[in-house]
Amino acid sequence: MSNETVTLPTPGTYTIDKAHTEVGFVARHLIGTKVRGRFTKFDGTITVADPPENSTLEAEVDATSIETGVDMRDDHLRTNDFLDVPNHPKITLKSSSLSRKSDSVWDLTADLTIRGVTKPVVFTLEYHGSGPGMSPGSQVVAFSASAEIDRRDFGVNFNSVLEGGGIVVGNKVTIEIEVEAALEP
Repeated sequence: MSNETVTLPTPGTYTIDKAHTEVGFVARHLIGTKVRGRFTKFDGTITVADPPENSTLEAEVDATSIETGVDMRDDHLRTNDFLDVPNHPKITLKSSSLSRKSDSVWDLTADLTIRGVTKPVVFTLEYHGSGPGMSPGSQVVAFSASAEIDRRDFGVNFNSVLEGGGIVVGNKVTIEIEVEAALEP
């Protein structure tokens, strides 16, 4: 680990840049193949505070925008077997605490709501830095965040048992988020 201290971003409210942000997930299928997916529609803000431990995050994902590269699977994931999009069209994330692990790594505890069920989830948050944005006078910040959840904790209980005893879908889902956000002048 470097002895260099990371410079934290300027306090203020940053808007998530949808063109440079990805909200994704990974789940296991059958004996272990990873299936990756993402959501293409989302909004959010990050409020950087001084001290940084008082910073907050609020985000909302349009569950209808799920994409895994297979239309039939995406349609199934939108049903009551998984996300129940007709009754729960939004997935939300709202931070509750932030604690520093090192200069650039933090634990972000947030309330995650899927299918109307809210549970606290601890994300490993890595701060990549800040700098000038594309618009004159703007500043951008970049973060990565990941967490593992058990989908059953959110009422996503669908599974099929195969003839040999295996299951179709793993219960653990890894959430992977890459964020670029802008502070406008």
